[in-house]
Amino acid sequence: MPEQAHRPAVSVIVVNYRGAEDTIACLRALRDELDYPAELLQVICVDNDSGDGGADRIRQVPGVEVVESGANLGFAGGCNLGASHATGTVLAFLNNDARPHAGWVTAAVEVLRAEPTVAAVASKVLDWDGEIIDFVDAGLTWFGMGYKRHAGQPDTGEHDVARDVLFATGSAMFVRAGVFRELGGFDERFFMFYEDVDLGWRLNLRGWRVRYVPESLTFHRHHASMSKVDSPDNARELFLLERNALAALYKNLSDGTLAKALPAALALAVRRATARGDVDPTQLRIGGPDTGKSTVEIPRTTLAGLLAIDQFVELLPSLAGAREIEQAARVRSDADLLPLMRNAMEPAYPLPRYLAAHAVLVDVFGLEAAFGGRRKILVVTGDAIADRMAGPAIRAWNMADVLAAEHDVRLVTVNPMCAPPEAPFGVFRAKRRELGPHVAWADVVVLQGHALELVPELKRESSTKIVVCDMYDPMHLELLEQGKDDTDEQRALDLIGVTKVLNTQLERGDFFLCASERQRHFWLGHLTALGRLTPALYDSDPTVRSLLAVAPFGLPGKPPQQSASPIKGALGDIAPTDKVVLWAGGVYSWFDPLTLLHAVDTLAKRHDDVRLVFLGMKHPNPEVPDMDIGGRTRLLSLRLGLTNRHVFFNETWVPYDERQNWLLDADCGVTTHYEHVETTFAFRTRVLDYLWAGLPIVTTDGDAFADLVRTERLGVVVPAEEPGALADALERVLYDEEFARAARERIAVVRDRFTWETVLAPLVSFCRNPVPAADRLPGAGPLVYNKPLRVGEIVRRDIDLVRSYLDSGGPAELTKRAAGRVRRLAAERWKGRRDG
Repeated sequence: MPEQAHRPAVSVIVVNYRGAEDTIACLRALRDELDYPAELLQVICVDNDSGDGGADRIRQVPGVEVVESGANLGFAGGCNLGASHATGTVLAFLNNDARPHAGWVTAAVEVLRAEPTVAAVASKVLDWDGEIIDFVDAGLTWFGMGYKRHAGQPDTGEHDVARDVLFATGSAMFVRAGVFRELGGFDERFFMFYEDVDLGWRLNLRGWRVRYVPESLTFHRHHASMSKVDSPDNARELFLLERNALAALYKNLSDGTLAKALPAALALAVRRATARGDVDPTQLRIGGPDTGKSTVEIPRTTLAGLLAIDQFVELLPSLAGAREIEQAARVRSDADLLPLMRNAMEPAYPLPRYLAAHAVLVDVFGLEAAFGGRRKILVVTGDAIADRMAGPAIRAWNMADVLAAEHDVRLVTVNPMCAPPEAPFGVFRAKRRELGPHVAWADVVVLQGHALELVPELKRESSTKIVVCDMYDPMHLELLEQGKDDTDEQRALDLIGVTKVLNTQLERGDFFLCASERQRHFWLGHLTALGRLTPALYDSDPTVRSLLAVAPFGLPGKPPQQSASPIKGALGDIAPTDKVVLWAGGVYSWFDPLTLLHAVDTLAKRHDDVRLVFLGMKHPNPEVPDMDIGGRTRLLSLRLGLTNRHVFFNETWVPYDERQNWLLDADCGVTTHYEHVETTFAFRTRVLDYLWAGLPIVTTDGDAFADLVRTERLGVVVPAEEPGALADALERVLYDEEFARAARERIAVVRDRFTWETVLAPLVSFCRNPVPAADRLPGAGPLVYNKPLRVGEIVRRDIDLVRSYLDSGGPAELTKRAAGRVRRLAAERWKGRRDG
């Protein structure tokens, strides 16, 4: 297939205002000097009501579409008018006094194709001779003025490295057409100047990237358009720059930052104006000299700043509507964009009185802190938050704890039980109707379990909140075991319901966490089946780890410390010298405590001092029902004569902070389960507690931890439902001192991999730069569309197919294929009639 079949059509838009000579040279270069396929290039020239006959001259350039505006719309309006006539999936904007390098389009398009999260490409711009820098990087001050970093310096090649920038210069840039239209194009209120800053700012706020690509090179002669309407003092240009900086600031800063920045920016604009015109600031001071004059001469350069503020006030009603749209659509915080601003505290003007005012305003309004603000993150769980917590709550708690080091965090539970221990973050209990304000507060929402179902506004397509879904618990697989005592009909309904809940999360989330590589493979299949593994998402990250990352359950970085001995010498008649096997956690349907009891019965006949302790029989979440397996375990223990002799049940639930005492009173940890699909993808969190406490582990084969125990030799792995093998394994870790000591030494090395700070690193990294998934970016779409085949192409395709069938199988193969096609066409017609 020809290379151009994979390339998008590009529409290049050039705006002309009384500069036909420059414009014609630019258009001829676009038609004659680019290496991009001419058939994929549309060149549009918008004449901005020049009134000098230039449009007729421009029409003489072959292959150029001329659009006459009928009025001077400015650069912003002229570009938008051109975009409305564009047919390409990529829009390119080029100043009429610029000359493109041959590879200008190709280099930009390659980046747009390779990086689907890049919405716009910023070209490198040099002076006409290619020696002096015009644009290689973008900067933005806290008062809204964008500037070209390094402009005017010699081009030494040090800036020939691609990087993300806040905005591209409108003199040479590319943008995806769908995204440009999604954002409404350039803001025409700006007329000219900073419309490119505003567009780049808005793109970044919505999660898109703007990429500087030095290979996309242009050469810029001079700023001709403004010279046609401005005076030598550039007062009109100053007016537009001052007004538009305030407009961009007002539209794009968050409420909290704007409350500090806007009054300071207005005050600074006044000081900038008076300092620029060298206006005497003491002339109206009470007690000062009075000239008696009723009028004072004010330079136009000073007037430009004052009238800019006046005009900004006039624009406020319409800007308020635009601000509402931008703030509702934003997914990134001001702090996220701070690195792209480069040096937000840059004063920009080297005027002494101005610099003094800048220092005062930055200090008094606390602007450095305002632009370095912390992100707001909400973690929602359905589990009980209290001293006694089960796995989901423990995981949510530690997510909040780790993230609180860098962000403002709220942990919210929808469970009736909420009596949290002291925490460095806010902990709240909320009913369903009370979740809305918490979600509205947050920049990022981290969800567990059924939480997304409780926040319907997050499920709407229009929602712009960044959502992280914690998928460490495959609830539908768990339900297959948990619901075995229900009727088949009820089990089927429950499974459909839970699967729908999970599908909704997988369709909505921007980032997903799972507990193991096994789970990751499982959820990747799920995401693919739901259509989330799109070409755009894959191309942006072939590993797909930016969408789905492994974050196992964790354990504290601080080693456990024993302050009491709740088992040996305290529980029943367990002696300090007895060998204790600990079952750390609840007894659920997917576990196999029955085989363990038979193994202990066997082992007790060899070693009378073996003791098995079940750590918690009553789940701390009141909404989790007791399962039948708990009763069966108690009955079997009684029948075997083990209860309170070799087997002990702690009927409550050990407080989270006290579990270390129980763990350190044990000699080994055990977990046993059946061989089924739930086991394959499960992540037994109790095994982590064994690692934390340095306990040799005995586990049934089949899950991710069994692989770890076997590979790292942390204990013994046994087949499912084999009590003899299990008894032998327990005997080895309890009574073979050399084996147990070696296992403990290896555990000490492995457990560092599972501290909460380590396992949650993917979540921490994502929350430092949270953006929508590539397939959820607003305005995302393919750059290249498949065109429908013409009649001649269809005939040629069918002839080729006939030849292929005859070559591979003769007339019989051709007949079979033709019959199949007839059946498909008949089925499609029937479906069309039925649906119609």
